[in-house]
Amino acid sequence: MITFPNESARYRTARERLLRKEIELRRAMEDVAVARRALPPGGLIRQDYVFDALDADGKPAKVRLSELFAPGKDSLILYNMMFPRHPQETRDVATSGGTAKLARPDQPCPSCTALLDQFDGAVGHLEAAGFNFAVVGKTALENLVTLGRDRGWRNMRLVSSAANSFKRDYNAEAADGAQIPLLSVFHRDADGIRHFWSSELDFAPTDPGQDPRGLGTCETLWNLMDFTPQGRPNWHEQLQYGEACCH
Repeated sequence: MITFPNESARYRTARERLLRKEIELRRAMEDVAVARRALPPGGLIRQDYVFDALDADGKPAKVRLSELFAPGKDSLILYNMMFPRHPQETRDVATSGGTAKLARPDQPCPSCTALLDQFDGAVGHLEAAGFNFAVVGKTALENLVTLGRDRGWRNMRLVSSAANSFKRDYNAEAADGAQIPLLSVFHRDADGIRHFWSSELDFAPTDPGQDPRGLGTCETLWNLMDFTPQGRPNWHEQLQYGEACCH
C-alpha cells in the first residue's frame, strides 16, 4: 500500500476501495479486448473503394482502400469523421483559417475535430508499431486538407469518400446523408480485406445521463476529466476557443 502526504485514514480507506474497482475495470477491459481479438473473420469488403487523397508528392490522386495498407502492416484503423457536420449541429463554426470560408452546413463536427487533434500525435507511434491509420470524410479532399492545415495535423492520412459509397456501406452515413462518427478496423488476410470491428457502441442504447461513449476507452480528453473531482462537465468541444484554435 502507498500513501500520499497528509492524507487521512478515511481517504486511504476509500482510495483502497476505489483501487479494487479500478482493478476490476482493468480486468473487464482486457476481457473485452480478448473477446474482440477472438472475433471470427468479418465480411470481405464489397469493393476496393477509390478515395481522393494526396499522393507522396502532395498532389491530388485516386487511392484505393487496399493502398491504405502499407507493406507488412495488415490492420487498417479508419476514423469516419462527420465532415460535413450533422445538420442539427448548433455549435459555433470556425471563424478563422481556411475552414472558416465554408458555409455552416459544410463545416466539420467540433467533436470529431477535437478527437482527431488527439489522434494526430499518436499516428506516428501506431505506424511504428505496425498499424495503418487514416481519416475518412465525405467532404471534398480540398476541405479535408484545409482543415488539417488549420489544425496543424502532420501525421494522419486524410481521404475523401465524396465520390464513393464507402461511408453508406459501412454505417458511417445515415439514409438521409447525415454523417455518423465511427471508428472501423479492416484486416488484410490471404482471402482479401475484411471488416474486423467497428464502434457499434455508438448505436446501442445509452444509460441515463450518458452519451454513447463509443470510443470511451481511447478518447484522452474525456478520460482525463474523469480523473478529477469535477468529472465530465456539461460542456462540448468547439472548433475554436476565443480567437485561438486548439492545436
